[in-house]
Amino acid sequence: MTATILFVDDEPDLEALVLQKFRKQIRDGSVTIMFARDGVEALQSLEQNPHVDMVVSDINMPRMDGLSLLAKLQEADDKKSTIILSAYGDMSNIRTAMNRGAFDFLTKPIDFADLEMTIEKTIRHIEMLREVRRRQTEAERAHAALSRHFSPELAKRLAAGGESEGIEVQWRDIATIFTDITGFTSLVESAPPETLGALLNEYVGGMTKIVFTHEGTVAKIIGDAIQVLFNAPGDQPDYATRAVACAHELDAWAEDFSARWKPRGVNFGTTRIGIHAGPALVGNFGGNRFFDYTAYGDSINIAARLEAANKHLGTRICVSAGIAEAAENFRGRPVGELMLRGRSEALRAFEPLTPAQFAAPETALYSEAFAKMEAGDAAAMPAFAALVGMHAGDSLAGFHLKRLLNGDKGIRMQLE
Repeated sequence: MTATILFVDDEPDLEALVLQKFRKQIRDGSVTIMFARDGVEALQSLEQNPHVDMVVSDINMPRMDGLSLLAKLQEADDKKSTIILSAYGDMSNIRTAMNRGAFDFLTKPIDFADLEMTIEKTIRHIEMLREVRRRQTEAERAHAALSRHFSPELAKRLAAGGESEGIEVQWRDIATIFTDITGFTSLVESAPPETLGALLNEYVGGMTKIVFTHEGTVAKIIGDAIQVLFNAPGDQPDYATRAVACAHELDAWAEDFSARWKPRGVNFGTTRIGIHAGPALVGNFGGNRFFDYTAYGDSINIAARLEAANKHLGTRICVSAGIAEAAENFRGRPVGELMLRGRSEALRAFEPLTPAQFAAPETALYSEAFAKMEAGDAAAMPAFAALVGMHAGDSLAGFHLKRLLNGDKGIRMQLE
């Protein structure tokens, strides 16, 4: 580095002497030297030249002495490393200078060999401080980027470990959650901008807070849609269990959110959630200039298809069999074998239920009706009809009843 040094001294011969002694360093560009006659002039010079690296200052000067200057320098945001010059034996001033933050001191008359070594030591100190600040800035920048995707604690760990640690592109087995809101496009077209801004900010903020509570990773937020990953970037052996628990909490929060906004004349719509587990290519796909931690692969597309399947099924949460089988103490009811768009093989899906929902009598009635439908038993239709008669709000039972009335059989179904 080229060190810029400001000498502050009212001795008339000092400038010529310093320029003579440091001519080699000035010539090879390692040092740039400036001069001021007192503390007032020094502060003016520093204001005009904020790139100055260090100050070498005498104590006894007119208008503003060196100790007063030192105090002013320590008050500034950009504190300058300062070497204080003092008459030999003036220990009281030297002690005051060091207490006020001087980096080092030298006695007069100046020993220029000693001064040169002290300046070199100060330059090394400045370089170290710059490196510390650079790393701190990089860490803060990394943390800001990581905080968009990861929980606060995970973001801190990743930022502390370096930008690439744990976020390089790799194949991982993950669980993916997709969420979307019904009727959101209409809401965008009808709601005032200030209402829509407050609405979406509160919604996304609340949803991501829940995701981070479950230590999930927010891969994407596109308008009202949110994509969440588990088991990435770090290992989470219970990732399927986490995903289901997170989905239940997201669903409950979104329903409450919608209810809270309804009295204000906002018909927010229903949040639909799809979950699937499988291998995906995960990591930072933003290149060197951007940070974009996300995932790609067929398993991601399936999760998105399951989210969309809720629209046809009348459910709010739909998960694949892989999630249902891997999640601990999974409670739910079978949806059927779905022929999802873009796939040639059927995917068995389930609707996860809360413990209270699972224990309700209608869940057992649904399971009995579903078993009849799966077996091709003609008694499935009256079983679903009876269930819908008792529980008109059971959209999934109503979906199957409509299928059977239209002549469909079995549990395999084609969804657009």
